[in-house]
Amino acid sequence: MKRRTLLKLLTTGLPGFYLANNAKATIIRHMVTSSETKNPFQPTWPSLRKYVTPDWFRDAKFGMWAHWGPQCQPEAGDWYARNMYMEGSGQYKFHLKKYGHPSQFGFKDVINTWKAEKWDPEAIVDLYHHSGAKYFMALANHHDNFDLYDSRFQKNWNSTKLGPKKDIVGGWAAAARKRGLHFAVSVHAAHTWSWMETAKRSDKSGPYAGVPYDGNLTKLQGRGMWWDGLDPQELYAQQHQLSENSFDNGMIHRQWDWGNGVSKPDKKYIEKFYNRTIELIDKYQPDMIYFDDSQFPLWPIDDAGLKIASHFYNKSIRDKGSLQAVITGKILNEEQRQAMVWDIERGQSNGIEPLPWQTDTCIGDWHYNRSVYDNKRYKSAKSVVHTLIDVVSKNGNLMLNVPLRGDGTMDELELQIVNEIGAWMRENGESIYGTRPWVIFGEGPAQLGAAALSAQGFNEGKGKPFTEEDVRFVTKDGALYATIMSSDFSRNFVHIKSLADQSIYYPEKINQVKMVSTGLPLKFIRSQTGLNVFLPEDGKLSKFAFALKIT
Repeated sequence: MKRRTLLKLLTTGLPGFYLANNAKATIIRHMVTSSETKNPFQPTWPSLRKYVTPDWFRDAKFGMWAHWGPQCQPEAGDWYARNMYMEGSGQYKFHLKKYGHPSQFGFKDVINTWKAEKWDPEAIVDLYHHSGAKYFMALANHHDNFDLYDSRFQKNWNSTKLGPKKDIVGGWAAAARKRGLHFAVSVHAAHTWSWMETAKRSDKSGPYAGVPYDGNLTKLQGRGMWWDGLDPQELYAQQHQLSENSFDNGMIHRQWDWGNGVSKPDKKYIEKFYNRTIELIDKYQPDMIYFDDSQFPLWPIDDAGLKIASHFYNKSIRDKGSLQAVITGKILNEEQRQAMVWDIERGQSNGIEPLPWQTDTCIGDWHYNRSVYDNKRYKSAKSVVHTLIDVVSKNGNLMLNVPLRGDGTMDELELQIVNEIGAWMRENGESIYGTRPWVIFGEGPAQLGAAALSAQGFNEGKGKPFTEEDVRFVTKDGALYATIMSSDFSRNFVHIKSLADQSIYYPEKINQVKMVSTGLPLKFIRSQTGLNVFLPEDGKLSKFAFALKIT
Protein backbone atom coordinates (compact mmCIF):
# COMPACT_ATOMS: atom_id res chain seq x y z
CA MET A 1 0.00 0.00 0.00
CA LYS A 2 1.35 3.43 -0.92
CA ARG A 3 2.40 5.80 1.88
CA ARG A 4 -0.18 8.42 0.85
CA THR A 5 -3.02 5.87 0.75
CA LEU A 6 -2.13 4.41 4.15
CA LEU A 7 -1.85 7.86 5.71
CA LYS A 8 -5.28 8.78 4.35
CA LEU A 9 -6.83 5.64 5.86
CA LEU A 10 -5.19 6.34 9.21
CA THR A 11 -6.33 9.94 9.40
CA THR A 12 -9.82 9.67 7.90
CA GLY A 13 -10.72 6.17 9.00
CA LEU A 14 -12.89 3.47 7.45
CA PRO A 15 -16.52 2.62 8.31
CA GLY A 16 -16.49 0.38 11.35
CA PHE A 17 -12.69 0.60 11.64
CA TYR A 18 -10.87 1.95 14.69
CA LEU A 19 -7.14 1.99 15.23
CA ALA A 20 -5.93 2.40 18.80
CA ASN A 21 -4.30 5.76 19.42
CA ASN A 22 -0.97 4.24 20.42
CA ALA A 23 -0.76 2.16 17.23
CA LYS A 24 -1.82 5.13 15.13
CA ALA A 25 0.75 7.28 16.91
CA THR A 26 3.58 4.84 16.18
CA ILE A 27 2.75 4.53 12.48
CA ILE A 28 2.03 8.20 11.85
CA ARG A 29 5.01 9.40 13.88
CA HIS A 30 7.29 7.29 11.71
CA MET A 31 5.61 8.41 8.50
CA VAL A 32 5.64 12.09 9.43
CA THR A 33 9.11 12.31 10.96
CA SER A 34 10.75 10.18 8.27
CA SER A 35 9.06 12.09 5.48
CA GLU A 36 11.33 13.98 3.14
CA THR A 37 9.03 16.98 3.17
CA LYS A 38 9.65 19.73 5.73
CA ASN A 39 5.96 20.60 5.90
CA PRO A 40 3.90 17.42 6.31
CA PHE A 41 0.92 19.33 7.72
CA GLN A 42 -1.29 21.35 5.40
CA PRO A 43 -4.01 23.84 6.54
CA THR A 44 -6.86 21.37 6.07
CA TRP A 45 -8.76 19.22 8.53
CA PRO A 46 -7.80 15.91 6.82
CA SER A 47 -4.11 16.84 6.93
CA LEU A 48 -4.21 18.08 10.54
CA ARG A 49 -5.82 14.80 11.61
CA LYS A 50 -2.35 13.26 11.29
CA TYR A 51 -1.66 14.94 14.63
CA VAL A 52 -0.51 12.78 17.55
CA THR A 53 -0.34 14.22 21.09
CA PRO A 54 3.30 14.23 22.29
CA ASP A 55 4.30 12.16 25.28
CA TRP A 56 5.56 15.17 27.24
CA PHE A 57 1.98 16.46 27.47
CA ARG A 58 0.53 13.05 28.29
CA ASP A 59 3.12 12.56 31.04
CA ALA A 60 2.89 16.06 32.54
CA LYS A 61 -0.76 15.84 33.72
CA PHE A 62 -0.69 19.11 35.68
CA GLY A 63 -0.13 22.64 34.40
CA MET A 64 -0.50 26.10 35.93
CA TRP A 65 -1.78 29.18 34.15
CA ALA A 66 -1.17 32.89 34.74
CA HIS A 67 -4.42 34.25 33.26
CA TRP A 68 -3.14 37.71 34.01
CA GLY A 69 -3.43 41.00 32.16
CA PRO A 70 -4.92 44.51 32.40
CA GLN A 71 -8.39 43.19 33.29
CA CYS A 72 -6.90 42.10 36.63
CA GLN A 73 -6.04 45.70 37.53
CA PRO A 74 -9.58 46.70 38.67
CA GLU A 75 -9.76 43.46 40.72
CA ALA A 76 -13.42 43.12 39.73
CA GLY A 77 -13.54 39.75 37.99
CA ASP A 78 -14.06 38.19 34.60
CA TRP A 79 -14.75 39.90 31.29
CA TYR A 80 -14.28 43.34 32.82
CA ALA A 81 -13.40 45.00 29.50
CA ARG A 82 -16.77 43.96 28.07
CA ASN A 83 -19.02 44.17 31.11
CA MET A 84 -17.90 47.66 32.20
CA TYR A 85 -19.83 48.92 29.17
CA MET A 86 -23.08 47.18 30.14
CA GLU A 87 -25.25 49.83 31.79
CA GLY A 88 -26.53 48.65 35.18
CA SER A 89 -24.22 45.64 35.49
CA GLY A 90 -22.16 45.14 38.62
CA GLN A 91 -18.92 45.93 36.81
CA TYR A 92 -20.45 49.03 35.18
CA LYS A 93 -21.41 50.31 38.63
CA PHE A 94 -17.97 49.42 39.98
CA HIS A 95 -16.34 51.29 37.10
CA LEU A 96 -18.42 54.42 37.68
CA LYS A 97 -17.38 54.50 41.31
CA LYS A 98 -13.70 53.69 40.82
CA TYR A 99 -12.84 55.33 37.50
CA GLY A 100 -15.76 57.40 36.22
CA HIS A 101 -18.07 57.14 33.23
CA PRO A 102 -16.95 54.87 30.34
CA SER A 103 -17.39 57.74 27.89
CA GLN A 104 -14.57 59.53 29.71
CA PHE A 105 -12.55 56.66 31.18
CA GLY A 106 -12.73 53.51 29.10
CA PHE A 107 -10.83 50.26 29.01
CA LYS A 108 -7.92 51.87 27.16
CA ASP A 109 -7.53 54.05 30.26
CA VAL A 110 -7.62 51.01 32.54
CA ILE A 111 -4.69 49.64 30.53
CA ASN A 112 -2.81 52.87 31.22
CA THR A 113 -3.24 52.39 35.00
CA TRP A 114 -1.87 48.84 34.94
CA LYS A 115 1.81 48.93 35.94
CA ALA A 116 2.47 45.36 37.21
CA GLU A 117 4.87 46.98 39.66
CA LYS A 118 5.41 43.89 41.85
CA TRP A 119 5.51 41.28 39.10
CA ASP A 120 8.28 38.73 39.69
CA PRO A 121 7.88 35.96 37.10
CA GLU A 122 10.64 33.79 38.52
CA ALA A 123 9.10 33.81 41.99
CA ILE A 124 5.64 32.92 40.68
CA VAL A 125 6.91 30.17 38.37
CA ASP A 126 9.06 28.77 41.19
CA LEU A 127 5.92 28.55 43.30
CA TYR A 128 4.01 26.77 40.52
CA HIS A 129 6.93 24.38 40.01
CA HIS A 130 7.00 23.66 43.73
CA SER A 131 3.26 22.93 43.61
CA GLY A 132 3.90 20.13 41.13
CA ALA A 133 3.16 21.77 37.77
CA LYS A 134 5.04 20.32 34.80
CA TYR A 135 4.02 22.98 32.30
CA PHE A 136 3.22 26.67 32.60
CA MET A 137 0.90 28.81 30.49
CA ALA A 138 0.92 32.60 30.09
CA LEU A 139 -1.91 34.76 28.79
CA ALA A 140 -0.69 36.23 25.47
CA ASN A 141 -3.83 38.29 24.85
CA HIS A 142 -7.44 38.20 25.94
CA HIS A 143 -10.67 39.19 24.19
CA ASP A 144 -9.67 42.76 25.11
CA ASN A 145 -7.15 42.60 22.22
CA PHE A 146 -4.16 43.88 24.22
CA ASP A 147 -1.00 41.89 23.43
CA LEU A 148 1.17 41.01 26.41
CA TYR A 149 4.30 40.70 24.30
CA ASP A 150 6.44 42.73 21.93
CA SER A 151 4.13 42.67 18.91
CA ARG A 152 4.98 44.54 15.73
CA PHE A 153 1.48 43.87 14.36
CA GLN A 154 -0.20 45.26 17.50
CA LYS A 155 2.69 47.66 17.87
CA ASN A 156 0.95 50.42 19.85
CA TRP A 157 -1.40 48.37 22.02
CA ASN A 158 0.93 45.92 23.71
CA SER A 159 2.54 45.65 27.14
CA THR A 160 5.97 46.81 26.01
CA LYS A 161 4.55 50.17 24.90
CA LEU A 162 1.72 50.80 27.39
CA GLY A 163 0.80 49.86 30.95
CA PRO A 164 3.72 47.93 32.50
CA LYS A 165 5.99 48.63 29.51
CA LYS A 166 7.35 45.12 29.97
CA ASP A 167 7.45 42.02 27.79
CA ILE A 168 5.13 39.89 29.91
CA VAL A 169 5.20 36.76 27.74
CA GLY A 170 8.97 37.03 27.39
CA GLY A 171 9.39 37.22 31.16
CA TRP A 172 7.14 34.22 31.75
CA ALA A 173 8.88 32.19 29.03
CA ALA A 174 12.34 32.79 30.49
CA ALA A 175 11.18 31.88 34.00
CA ALA A 176 9.42 28.69 32.84
CA ARG A 177 12.40 27.47 30.86
CA LYS A 178 14.77 28.23 33.73
CA ARG A 179 12.71 25.81 35.82
CA GLY A 180 12.57 23.19 33.06
CA LEU A 181 8.83 23.59 32.52
CA HIS A 182 7.20 23.30 29.13
CA PHE A 183 5.92 26.71 28.07
CA ALA A 184 2.44 27.47 26.76
CA VAL A 185 0.53 30.58 25.71
CA SER A 186 -3.20 31.25 25.61
CA VAL A 187 -4.65 33.28 22.72
CA HIS A 188 -8.16 34.75 22.92
CA ALA A 189 -8.11 37.81 20.67
CA ALA A 190 -9.94 36.29 17.69
CA HIS A 191 -13.24 37.31 19.32
CA THR A 192 -12.54 40.99 20.01
CA TRP A 193 -14.54 41.94 16.89
CA SER A 194 -17.86 40.98 18.48
CA TRP A 195 -16.88 40.77 22.17
CA MET A 196 -16.06 44.49 22.42
CA GLU A 197 -19.26 45.67 20.71
CA THR A 198 -20.53 46.82 24.12
CA ALA A 199 -17.94 49.65 23.99
CA LYS A 200 -19.96 51.27 21.16
CA ARG A 201 -23.04 51.72 23.35
CA SER A 202 -24.22 54.65 25.45
CA ASP A 203 -26.33 54.96 28.59
CA LYS A 204 -30.09 54.83 28.05
CA SER A 205 -30.85 56.89 31.16
CA GLY A 206 -29.24 59.23 33.66
CA PRO A 207 -26.98 62.28 33.19
CA TYR A 208 -24.92 60.60 30.43
CA ALA A 209 -27.87 59.26 28.43
CA GLY A 210 -26.98 59.15 24.75
CA VAL A 211 -23.30 59.99 25.28
CA PRO A 212 -21.28 57.35 23.38
CA TYR A 213 -18.78 55.21 25.27
CA ASP A 214 -15.16 55.40 24.20
CA GLY A 215 -15.43 52.42 21.85
CA ASN A 216 -16.38 54.91 19.15
CA LEU A 217 -13.24 57.05 19.48
CA THR A 218 -10.71 57.48 16.68
CA LYS A 219 -7.10 58.65 16.51
CA LEU A 220 -8.06 62.24 15.69
CA GLN A 221 -9.94 62.61 18.97
CA GLY A 222 -6.83 61.90 21.05
CA ARG A 223 -5.17 65.28 20.60
CA GLY A 224 -4.01 66.58 23.96
CA MET A 225 -4.91 63.31 25.72
CA TRP A 226 -2.51 60.78 27.22
CA TRP A 227 -3.19 58.57 24.20
CA ASP A 228 -2.40 61.30 21.67
CA GLY A 229 -1.17 59.64 18.48
CA LEU A 230 -2.77 56.26 19.28
CA ASP A 231 -5.83 54.88 17.51
CA PRO A 232 -8.32 53.28 19.94
CA GLN A 233 -9.78 51.34 17.03
CA GLU A 234 -6.56 49.35 16.76
CA LEU A 235 -7.53 48.04 20.20
CA TYR A 236 -11.33 47.98 20.15
CA ALA A 237 -11.78 47.02 16.45
CA GLN A 238 -15.29 48.45 16.35
CA GLN A 239 -15.55 50.29 13.04
CA HIS A 240 -18.06 47.77 11.74
CA GLN A 241 -21.75 46.95 11.78
CA LEU A 242 -23.08 45.52 15.02
CA SER A 243 -23.99 41.86 15.25
CA GLU A 244 -27.65 40.94 15.26
CA ASN A 245 -29.11 41.22 18.76
CA SER A 246 -25.90 42.88 19.94
CA PHE A 247 -27.75 44.54 22.83
CA ASP A 248 -28.68 41.11 24.18
CA ASN A 249 -25.73 40.67 26.55
CA GLY A 250 -25.96 36.87 26.44
CA MET A 251 -26.00 36.64 22.67
CA ILE A 252 -22.19 36.54 22.49
CA HIS A 253 -22.27 32.96 23.80
CA ARG A 254 -24.57 31.82 20.99
CA GLN A 255 -22.38 33.54 18.41
CA TRP A 256 -19.04 32.14 19.59
CA ASP A 257 -18.76 29.88 16.55
CA TRP A 258 -19.36 32.83 14.19
CA GLY A 259 -23.01 32.01 13.58
CA ASN A 260 -26.43 33.27 14.67
CA GLY A 261 -26.10 36.67 13.05
CA VAL A 262 -22.67 37.67 14.35
CA SER A 263 -20.94 40.46 12.46
CA LYS A 264 -18.25 38.80 10.34
CA PRO A 265 -14.68 40.15 10.68
CA ASP A 266 -13.15 41.77 7.64
CA LYS A 267 -10.01 40.57 5.84
CA LYS A 268 -7.77 43.15 7.52
CA TYR A 269 -8.81 42.04 11.02
CA ILE A 270 -8.28 38.36 10.19
CA GLU A 271 -4.87 38.97 8.63
CA LYS A 272 -3.77 40.99 11.64
CA PHE A 273 -4.81 38.24 14.04
CA TYR A 274 -3.00 35.66 11.91
CA ASN A 275 0.20 37.73 11.76
CA ARG A 276 0.17 38.44 15.51
CA THR A 277 -0.20 34.75 16.32
CA ILE A 278 2.47 33.56 13.89
CA GLU A 279 4.82 36.18 15.35
CA LEU A 280 4.03 34.94 18.87
CA ILE A 281 4.93 31.38 17.83
CA ASP A 282 8.12 32.31 16.01
CA LYS A 283 9.42 34.78 18.59
CA TYR A 284 8.62 32.98 21.87
CA GLN A 285 8.79 29.32 20.77
CA PRO A 286 5.92 27.97 22.90
CA ASP A 287 5.38 24.23 23.25
CA MET A 288 1.62 24.67 23.45
CA ILE A 289 -1.11 27.08 22.37
CA TYR A 290 -4.51 27.27 24.07
CA PHE A 291 -7.17 28.78 21.80
CA ASP A 292 -10.34 30.04 23.51
CA ASP A 293 -12.34 29.10 20.45
CA SER A 294 -14.76 26.54 19.15
CA GLN A 295 -12.27 24.51 17.11
CA PHE A 296 -9.54 26.72 15.62
CA PRO A 297 -9.81 30.54 15.74
CA LEU A 298 -12.15 32.08 13.15
CA TRP A 299 -13.33 28.69 11.90
CA PRO A 300 -15.56 28.15 9.93
CA ILE A 301 -15.62 31.64 8.37
CA ASP A 302 -11.89 31.57 7.57
CA ASP A 303 -8.97 29.14 7.46
CA ALA A 304 -6.56 31.40 9.41
CA GLY A 305 -6.66 29.02 12.39
CA LEU A 306 -5.89 26.02 10.19
CA LYS A 307 -2.91 27.90 8.74
CA ILE A 308 -1.65 28.77 12.23
CA ALA A 309 -1.94 25.12 13.30
CA SER A 310 -0.10 23.74 10.28
CA HIS A 311 2.66 26.33 10.76
CA PHE A 312 3.00 25.46 14.45
CA TYR A 313 3.08 21.68 13.86
CA ASN A 314 5.52 21.90 10.96
CA LYS A 315 7.79 24.27 12.86
CA SER A 316 7.88 21.83 15.78
CA ILE A 317 8.99 19.01 13.49
CA ARG A 318 11.66 21.17 11.83
CA ASP A 319 13.00 22.54 15.13
CA LYS A 320 12.80 19.45 17.31
CA GLY A 321 12.95 16.54 14.90
CA SER A 322 9.49 15.28 15.85
CA LEU A 323 6.06 16.69 16.56
CA GLN A 324 6.17 18.13 20.09
CA ALA A 325 3.56 20.90 19.72
CA VAL A 326 0.15 20.98 21.42
CA ILE A 327 -2.90 23.02 20.46
CA THR A 328 -6.13 22.94 22.46
CA GLY A 329 -9.62 23.95 21.35
CA LYS A 330 -13.19 23.57 22.58
CA ILE A 331 -16.44 21.92 21.47
CA LEU A 332 -14.74 19.47 19.09
CA ASN A 333 -16.36 16.61 17.25
CA GLU A 334 -14.59 13.25 17.05
CA GLU A 335 -12.75 14.09 13.82
CA GLN A 336 -11.60 17.49 15.10
CA ARG A 337 -10.23 15.88 18.26
CA GLN A 338 -7.75 14.06 16.04
CA ALA A 339 -6.34 17.40 14.84
CA MET A 340 -5.84 19.02 18.24
CA VAL A 341 -6.35 18.37 21.97
CA TRP A 342 -9.91 18.76 23.25
CA ASP A 343 -10.17 21.27 26.11
CA ILE A 344 -13.10 21.28 28.53
CA GLU A 345 -13.60 24.53 30.44
CA ARG A 346 -14.49 24.17 34.13
CA GLY A 347 -15.55 20.56 33.74
CA GLN A 348 -14.51 17.06 32.90
CA SER A 349 -15.44 14.04 30.86
CA ASN A 350 -17.55 11.36 32.49
CA GLY A 351 -15.55 8.50 31.04
CA ILE A 352 -12.13 7.50 29.69
CA GLU A 353 -11.50 9.40 26.48
CA PRO A 354 -9.68 7.54 23.68
CA LEU A 355 -7.49 10.59 23.01
CA PRO A 356 -5.69 12.84 25.51
CA TRP A 357 -7.65 15.91 26.60
CA GLN A 358 -7.46 18.75 29.11
CA THR A 359 -9.70 20.55 31.54
CA ASP A 360 -8.97 24.16 32.42
CA THR A 361 -10.29 25.69 35.58
CA CYS A 362 -9.59 28.37 38.15
CA ILE A 363 -9.72 28.58 41.93
CA GLY A 364 -11.69 31.82 41.64
CA ASP A 365 -12.61 34.06 38.72
CA TRP A 366 -10.37 33.95 35.66
CA HIS A 367 -9.38 37.57 36.28
CA TYR A 368 -8.63 38.57 39.85
CA ASN A 369 -11.74 39.44 41.86
CA ARG A 370 -11.30 41.13 45.23
CA SER A 371 -14.77 40.02 46.38
CA VAL A 372 -13.81 36.35 45.96
CA TYR A 373 -10.89 36.98 48.29
CA ASP A 374 -12.91 39.05 50.78
CA ASN A 375 -15.64 36.41 50.99
CA LYS A 376 -13.21 33.46 50.96
CA ARG A 377 -14.87 31.82 47.96
CA TYR A 378 -11.81 30.19 46.41
CA LYS A 379 -11.86 26.53 45.48
CA SER A 380 -10.16 24.49 48.17
CA ALA A 381 -6.96 22.55 47.61
CA LYS A 382 -9.04 19.43 48.24
CA SER A 383 -11.34 20.29 45.34
CA VAL A 384 -8.38 20.86 43.01
CA VAL A 385 -6.68 17.61 44.01
CA HIS A 386 -9.89 15.63 43.54
CA THR A 387 -10.39 17.18 40.10
CA LEU A 388 -6.83 16.32 39.11
CA ILE A 389 -7.14 12.68 40.20
CA ASP A 390 -10.47 12.25 38.43
CA VAL A 391 -9.31 13.93 35.20
CA VAL A 392 -6.08 11.92 35.03
CA SER A 393 -7.99 8.64 35.47
CA LYS A 394 -9.94 9.53 32.31
CA ASN A 395 -6.86 10.27 30.14
CA GLY A 396 -6.86 14.01 30.80
CA ASN A 397 -4.66 16.82 32.10
CA LEU A 398 -5.54 19.66 34.45
CA MET A 399 -4.62 23.28 33.71
CA LEU A 400 -5.18 25.41 36.82
CA ASN A 401 -5.31 29.20 36.99
CA VAL A 402 -4.54 30.99 40.24
CA PRO A 403 -5.52 34.63 39.51
CA LEU A 404 -2.91 37.27 40.22
CA ARG A 405 -3.66 40.78 41.42
CA GLY A 406 -3.03 43.66 39.06
CA ASP A 407 0.38 44.31 40.63
CA GLY A 408 1.44 40.73 39.80
CA THR A 409 1.22 39.20 43.28
CA MET A 410 -0.75 36.34 44.78
CA ASP A 411 -2.83 36.86 47.92
CA GLU A 412 -2.18 34.82 51.07
CA LEU A 413 -5.29 32.65 50.68
CA GLU A 414 -4.21 31.60 47.21
CA LEU A 415 -0.68 30.97 48.43
CA GLN A 416 -1.99 28.60 51.09
CA ILE A 417 -4.04 26.67 48.52
CA VAL A 418 -1.10 26.35 46.13
CA ASN A 419 1.18 25.14 48.94
CA GLU A 420 -1.39 22.53 50.02
CA ILE A 421 -1.64 21.24 46.46
CA GLY A 422 2.13 21.02 46.32
CA ALA A 423 2.32 19.07 49.57
CA TRP A 424 -0.13 16.48 48.22
CA MET A 425 1.70 16.21 44.90
CA ARG A 426 5.04 15.61 46.59
CA GLU A 427 3.54 12.70 48.51
CA ASN A 428 1.41 11.18 45.74
CA GLY A 429 2.80 12.50 42.44
CA GLU A 430 4.02 9.01 41.49
CA SER A 431 0.35 8.09 40.93
CA ILE A 432 -0.18 11.10 38.64
CA TYR A 433 2.85 11.78 36.42
CA GLY A 434 3.47 9.52 33.43
CA THR A 435 0.39 7.39 34.07
CA ARG A 436 -2.15 6.05 31.58
CA PRO A 437 -5.81 5.04 31.99
CA TRP A 438 -6.68 1.56 33.20
CA VAL A 439 -9.54 -0.55 31.78
CA ILE A 440 -11.97 1.43 33.98
CA PHE A 441 -11.40 4.86 35.48
CA GLY A 442 -12.91 4.14 38.88
CA GLU A 443 -15.71 3.02 41.10
CA GLY A 444 -17.99 4.55 43.71
CA PRO A 445 -21.16 6.61 44.08
CA ALA A 446 -19.82 9.98 42.87
CA GLN A 447 -19.95 9.02 39.22
CA LEU A 448 -23.62 8.05 39.53
CA GLY A 449 -24.42 11.70 40.23
CA ALA A 450 -22.06 13.19 37.65
CA ALA A 451 -23.42 16.12 35.62
CA ALA A 452 -23.38 16.15 31.81
CA LEU A 453 -21.19 18.59 29.91
CA SER A 454 -22.78 21.86 28.80
CA ALA A 455 -21.39 23.74 25.77
CA GLN A 456 -17.60 23.89 26.29
CA GLY A 457 -17.78 22.24 29.72
CA PHE A 458 -19.14 23.82 32.90
CA ASN A 459 -20.12 20.68 34.79
CA GLU A 460 -17.61 20.93 37.63
CA GLY A 461 -19.02 20.99 41.15
CA LYS A 462 -22.47 19.83 40.01
CA GLY A 463 -22.14 16.17 41.01
CA LYS A 464 -21.92 14.31 44.28
CA PRO A 465 -18.87 14.93 46.49
CA PHE A 466 -16.29 12.16 46.68
CA THR A 467 -16.30 9.74 49.61
CA GLU A 468 -14.16 6.87 50.94
CA GLU A 469 -16.06 4.58 48.54
CA ASP A 470 -14.85 6.47 45.47
CA VAL A 471 -11.67 5.15 43.88
CA ARG A 472 -9.82 6.26 40.76
CA PHE A 473 -7.41 4.01 38.81
CA VAL A 474 -4.38 4.55 36.54
CA THR A 475 -1.45 2.40 35.42
CA LYS A 476 2.30 2.91 34.96
CA ASP A 477 5.24 0.56 34.45
CA GLY A 478 3.15 -2.54 35.12
CA ALA A 479 1.70 -1.25 38.38
CA LEU A 480 -1.91 -0.32 39.12
CA TYR A 481 -2.51 2.82 41.17
CA ALA A 482 -5.77 3.11 43.10
CA THR A 483 -6.41 6.49 44.69
CA ILE A 484 -8.94 6.65 47.50
CA MET A 485 -10.83 9.95 47.23
CA SER A 486 -11.00 10.67 50.94
CA SER A 487 -8.79 10.68 54.01
CA ASP A 488 -11.62 10.54 56.55
CA PHE A 489 -12.35 6.92 57.49
CA SER A 490 -14.78 5.39 59.92
CA ARG A 491 -13.04 2.02 59.57
CA ASN A 492 -9.45 0.78 59.41
CA PHE A 493 -9.49 -0.57 55.86
CA VAL A 494 -10.25 0.38 52.26
CA HIS A 495 -12.65 -1.77 50.22
CA ILE A 496 -12.12 -1.85 46.44
CA LYS A 497 -14.83 -3.82 44.66
CA SER A 498 -13.22 -3.79 41.21
CA LEU A 499 -10.23 -5.78 42.53
CA ALA A 500 -12.18 -8.74 43.85
CA ASP A 501 -10.72 -12.20 43.48
CA GLN A 502 -11.10 -13.37 39.84
CA SER A 503 -12.12 -9.86 38.78
CA ILE A 504 -12.54 -9.44 35.03
CA TYR A 505 -10.60 -6.20 35.36
CA TYR A 506 -7.66 -7.62 37.32
CA PRO A 507 -7.45 -11.42 37.02
CA GLU A 508 -3.75 -11.42 37.95
CA LYS A 509 -2.55 -12.28 41.42
CA ILE A 510 -1.96 -9.34 43.76
CA ASN A 511 1.40 -9.72 45.49
CA GLN A 512 1.85 -6.37 47.16
CA VAL A 513 0.04 -3.17 48.06
CA LYS A 514 2.05 -0.11 49.07
CA MET A 515 1.15 3.35 50.33
CA VAL A 516 2.56 5.68 47.67
CA SER A 517 3.23 8.53 50.11
CA THR A 518 5.51 6.40 52.32
CA GLY A 519 6.49 3.44 50.13
CA LEU A 520 5.54 1.12 52.99
CA PRO A 521 3.66 -2.15 52.29
CA LEU A 522 0.15 -2.57 53.67
CA LYS A 523 -1.73 -5.70 54.77
CA PHE A 524 -4.56 -6.77 52.49
CA ILE A 525 -7.14 -9.50 52.00
CA ARG A 526 -8.65 -10.34 48.61
CA SER A 527 -12.02 -12.04 48.43
CA GLN A 528 -14.85 -12.49 45.97
CA THR A 529 -16.41 -9.21 47.16
CA GLY A 530 -13.33 -7.05 46.76
CA LEU A 531 -9.88 -6.11 47.95
CA ASN A 532 -9.62 -4.95 51.57
CA VAL A 533 -6.48 -2.91 52.23
CA PHE A 534 -5.76 -2.15 55.87
CA LEU A 535 -4.71 1.38 56.71
CA PRO A 536 -1.39 2.08 58.46
CA GLU A 537 -1.48 1.57 62.20
CA ASP A 538 -0.33 5.11 62.87
CA GLY A 539 -3.38 6.38 60.98
CA LYS A 540 -1.34 8.84 58.90
CA LEU A 541 -2.87 9.49 55.47
CA SER A 542 -2.31 12.19 52.91
CA LYS A 543 -4.83 15.00 53.15
CA PHE A 544 -7.76 14.93 50.74
CA ALA A 545 -6.95 11.55 49.11
CA PHE A 546 -4.22 8.90 49.13
CA ALA A 547 -2.80 6.59 46.48
CA LEU A 548 -2.08 2.86 46.67
CA LYS A 549 0.39 1.06 44.40
CA ILE A 550 -0.73 -2.46 43.53
CA THR A 551 1.57 -5.03 41.93
